[in-house]
Amino acid sequence: MKRDGELEALRRLSASIGADPALTQAAGGNTSVKRDGVMWIKASGTWLLHACDRDTFVPIALDRLRHGMETDDPACETCLDYIDQSLNTNDLRPSVETTVHAVMPQRVVVHVHCVETISWAVRRHAEDVLAPMLKSMSWAFVPYARPGIPLARAMRRRLRRGHDVVVLANHGLVVAAENVGEAETLLGEVTGALRRSVRPAPPPDLAGLDEIAQGSSYRLPDDPLIHAIAADPVSLDHARKGSLYPDHVVFLGPGVFVLGSGETLDAGLGRARIAGLGDPRIALIPDKGVLVHRRAVAAVEPMARCLADVTARIGRDEPVRALPDRDVDALVNWDAEKYRQSLARAG
Repeated sequence: MKRDGELEALRRLSASIGADPALTQAAGGNTSVKRDGVMWIKASGTWLLHACDRDTFVPIALDRLRHGMETDDPACETCLDYIDQSLNTNDLRPSVETTVHAVMPQRVVVHVHCVETISWAVRRHAEDVLAPMLKSMSWAFVPYARPGIPLARAMRRRLRRGHDVVVLANHGLVVAAENVGEAETLLGEVTGALRRSVRPAPPPDLAGLDEIAQGSSYRLPDDPLIHAIAADPVSLDHARKGSLYPDHVVFLGPGVFVLGSGETLDAGLGRARIAGLGDPRIALIPDKGVLVHRRAVAAVEPMARCLADVTARIGRDEPVRALPDRDVDALVNWDAEKYRQSLARAG
């Protein structure tokens, strides 16, 4: 990716977004810029946080990709065939959201897993709830669809001329503009409009958690804010409802594992294994906090923090829609997400 003012501005914005856990977590989120017939987009499995110091972007032949989308070319699922090899200097794979960025006509597109947005977007009737908050903006709401081609098609059905803000049900936020500075400003305006109060959580029982973890494959998380998922009964109740957004499934596994009342960790893990879940990446201990598997990849804690941040913003009686089993299964068995998981395991 050439070093010039525009692309450097995209790198800096990407790194800033990647450093903010309220906007994106681990390998989540993606940014792009279209110029001279090429769309430079964040690569799958890379972290926005590292955009300034690592090779992070992949060049896509934009017109060819859009033609492929019009003709339902199966190659649009991975977009590997649409890499502009004359500019490509790495073996990175385009983001799973490449077609989503291509659908937007604006030059700069930013997609984030903003916890403020997600906390609204997992609600039932989310579009009606969001309408008063975003009434001054040109925005669209897109019902849940699997990331990639299904989501790009769903967006095309909903987008109208001038739309530059898109809320994705059970997923996140997309903003678009003609330059990086305008995109950054718009992102701030939307997240500000959607900001909501955060419910304080009781302190975790660290001594109790340490005792439960003794001799096991689990440890206390490095980020103490993760404990809120289980220490706060309202957050725990919402977490129990299932997987709320795609990256939860990809990096934490389907649903959540909650230790039963009076159940030992060994017994609980045995129950999970019998159910075919293997060893959960995180274990929620009601009224105490969270344990993390010692072999969990680096993305697990940021994703657990995301779950804590999202559920802490959802009120006790708010109706929440978790992803149906069919949508969870589609993510678990999707090759693109298996690729991201393999990158995460490789560090």
